Amino acid sequence: MKLLSWNINGLRSMWKKGLLDVLGATAADVVCLQETKLQAEQVTDEMRAPLGYRSYWSFAERKGYSGVATYLRAEPLAAGARSDSPVLDVEGRLVHTELPDFHLFNVYFPNGGMGPERVQHKLAFYEAFLTLTESLRKRGKGVVVCGDVNTAHTDLDLARPREHERTSGFLPAEREWVSRFIAAGYHDTFRLFTADPGHYTWWDLKTGSRARNLGWRIDYFFVSDELRARVRSAAILPHVIGSDHCPITLELD
Repeated sequence: MKLLSWNINGLRSMWKKGLLDVLGATAADVVCLQETKLQAEQVTDEMRAPLGYRSYWSFAERKGYSGVATYLRAEPLAAGARSDSPVLDVEGRLVHTELPDFHLFNVYFPNGGMGPERVQHKLAFYEAFLTLTESLRKRGKGVVVCGDVNTAHTDLDLARPREHERTSGFLPAEREWVSRFIAAGYHDTFRLFTADPGHYTWWDLKTGSRARNLGWRIDYFFVSDELRARVRSAAILPHVIGSDHCPITLELD
């Protein structure tokens, strides 16, 4: 099974830039998109079922903001955009699909860059999400989590860590949660294969940082312990352009 995750920074824009060509070339069984920036009435029939995929969506109340979509080749056992958590069920940030072998979470985690209140909301979202995934694991099925986590975990995961010690996305409390998430039994799949720095998934386009590879690795595929032995590869695709993020992939037996 091949999975792809990508913060596309606007589905309508990316559609015009050749999103279908990318999906066709990667031939993923699962495609998880974040920051679609759409309302339900703006989704066209072509967007709902491209290339034989079926799709599952979460929409923000605020127009032009947030939103995620999960595309699957096979029909899931269950799908939903709500978790019964007040923190998780706002702003259109999560789609949960249950597949025969695991639970899949496509998540656009909050950005804390708008100030202390947003940082606190982000941390509350993190905590509620870990509670949710752990409750599902206790029922006996593993979990795959993908999306824009909006935090670089270690110094290896951004080009200039010392300059960003007080920047949301690299704050100690944000990084500590990622460490706790991993300690709870989740694996950062990219780091199972690649230990060196210089691999990023987001670049500030306003400063031209992509051309100089001055980026951040803030997009992840995590798998829980139950699925660790099934991981075959995990990669970043920096050559795929169109967004300020690039896609990431995961292959499972």
